[in-house]
Amino acid sequence: KRKEIQRLGVENGLDARLFHQAFISFRKYIMESSSVSADLHIILNDICCGAGHVDDLFPFFLRHAKQIFPMLDCMDDLRKISDLRLPPNWYPDARAIQRKIIFHAGPTNSGKTYHAIQRFLSAKSGIYCGPLKLLAHEIFQKSNDANVPCDLVTGEERVFANEDARQAPHVACTIEMCSTNTPYEVAVIDEIQMIRDPARGWAWTRALLGLCAEEIHVCGEPAAIDLVTELMYTTGEEVEVRNYKRLTPLTVLDYPLESLDNLRPGDCIVCFSKNDIYSVSRQIEARGLECAVIYGSLPPGTKLEQAKKFNDPDDPCKILVATDAIGMGLNLCIRRIIFNSIVKPTVNEKGEKEIDSITTSQALQIAGRAGRFGSSFKQGEVTAMHRDDLVRLREILGEAVPPVRVRASVPGYTAVPWAALWYSDPKLFCLLSDIFVSLSQVDGMYFVCNIDDFKFIADMIQHIPLNLRSRYVFCTAPLNRKEPFVCTTLLKFARQFSRNEPLTFDWLCRHTKWPLAAPKNIKELIHLEAVHDVFDLYLWLSYRFLDMFPDAVLVRDIQKKLDDIIQIGVCNITKLIRASQSAAAPGTAEVVPEDFPLSKDARVVSGRQGAASTEALSIAVEAAGLRRARSSRPSRLGSRQEDLKSYGRGSLANRLLREGLLTQEMLRQLESEWQDQHRNGRYGIGSKRDDQHSSKETRKKRK
Repeated sequence: KRKEIQRLGVENGLDARLFHQAFISFRKYIMESSSVSADLHIILNDICCGAGHVDDLFPFFLRHAKQIFPMLDCMDDLRKISDLRLPPNWYPDARAIQRKIIFHAGPTNSGKTYHAIQRFLSAKSGIYCGPLKLLAHEIFQKSNDANVPCDLVTGEERVFANEDARQAPHVACTIEMCSTNTPYEVAVIDEIQMIRDPARGWAWTRALLGLCAEEIHVCGEPAAIDLVTELMYTTGEEVEVRNYKRLTPLTVLDYPLESLDNLRPGDCIVCFSKNDIYSVSRQIEARGLECAVIYGSLPPGTKLEQAKKFNDPDDPCKILVATDAIGMGLNLCIRRIIFNSIVKPTVNEKGEKEIDSITTSQALQIAGRAGRFGSSFKQGEVTAMHRDDLVRLREILGEAVPPVRVRASVPGYTAVPWAALWYSDPKLFCLLSDIFVSLSQVDGMYFVCNIDDFKFIADMIQHIPLNLRSRYVFCTAPLNRKEPFVCTTLLKFARQFSRNEPLTFDWLCRHTKWPLAAPKNIKELIHLEAVHDVFDLYLWLSYRFLDMFPDAVLVRDIQKKLDDIIQIGVCNITKLIRASQSAAAPGTAEVVPEDFPLSKDARVVSGRQGAASTEALSIAVEAAGLRRARSSRPSRLGSRQEDLKSYGRGSLANRLLREGLLTQEMLRQLESEWQDQHRNGRYGIGSKRDDQHSSKETRKKRK
């Protein structure tokens, strides 16, 4: 526990976690071994007899630590590998030419990307790098429609413009897939502000520093200008800034929606959780209105179909319920954006989850979808569902977007396989990633990206015998850790791969139980989305291991069929919600009693009875409140307190549901407990008397 010993450990490569593990192992070795080495035995006897000092054990402890962590013997080499300073020097091809950097800065719906794409289309060769498959596909189609041959490259798909599979001079790709070795005349990097993203920001850093193009057209928020200028200063390249203003007016209304009865054609209600999507869409249908639904985990094809349905003037569907997934990648004819909530869960640079009000940048990105230029609505409107949220929303939209902090993400796992070359034990692969991050050195303008997903997969497949390259590729696979079915499937992929047995179309169909029927409830819809992710995972791996994942064409065909099935489910989403609630509580009423202290919006509950107690809930709420208090600015904290004061009877439960602090299962448990206490008269004075009576009875029994 002494600082001196811990400092010695750090000097020898033992951070706090490794030091603790080595200490536990060393103590177990001494206490449980039938015999120890003679020199260690002598030292222990000297200490016991007062002829030695406990510090004399440290060399033996360090020797033991190096036996269980052999990489400690080459920490100097690991430090060299973990040196991530001077990222511009990683791209000699880009440094060999003088690039022209043009920053197209402006808000949503300002035409900044349009002007960059026009230059892309007029060039002899070009590459478009976007954050979404939808955006890459849109540019791919626009280019080919304009008779500019353009290929499409995403993690799961390669589409050639030429029938003979010759590479076209233009390519539209997701940003992670861009080539830094191929020369182009023009490159377009879209949504540059995402360079600060903890998980994906490294791809924007790599594209900005490494693309080998004569002109680099960067599109994004004005807040990112300083960051890009600073980064380009290190490469000796100047930045030309072109500013754009919004093409159509955007008005923040003075009144909230307050009730879904006030919806109008062209309205879009923005929620930040699936549960809110389900609840709002069902309430809209109960009013005889039809709505389209878009959220992040839907397949791209389903999103496009829902957008097409909403945009179609001849379709009776005139209302859209969506998450912030509409912020980019979809062209929508929206008259008015309505924020159902202004609270959103986020993940910080350390990978920690936080709950806070949406940022000005996020609010502008979403609100800017209203009144899109070229749509049937010449101006956009923005409001909130609740009056107190509207007050805070107006403040958020009125604030200036703070400049992007002058730090850019760099990849945090690229050197792990090089470090692993020294060792044959696969368990060290996951450990090396931790050591790599702890030893990594970056310039002040950069930070190491979050590698939690990488470590999660490395830990999950560490017991499977794979060669180094294969293990590394599996660890970088795109995986939704929240979906157990997708995780177990990746594990099965790795096992089958390790046996050198190809993962055929028949094998995949057996595992996913294909063909699949249309969903009958929400649970089945979510499972279909997970199966779609599994097909994506197969296609992603098929481009890295062609011989082991040989049936990409067949899998892509059934994925399109699955997309159609999911579309059927989304179109009938309110029916699925009703079926889910009926299945959860057969033969019982779905509506909570009127005297149960909840807001009306939170009275529809579903799911099985959970085991959460009111005490646990209060602890969780208090802890979450403390986290928000630490991370929020004073003005937001003040508005938070006012929010709670202004909410009437029962609104706390609705607020907790929207913030994700209270689940439907916990709500049902609380309802049950409340009803039991109500029947027993355990409230207020009566409750106190019962408690006193109970304690007296207990004392009598003890006597």
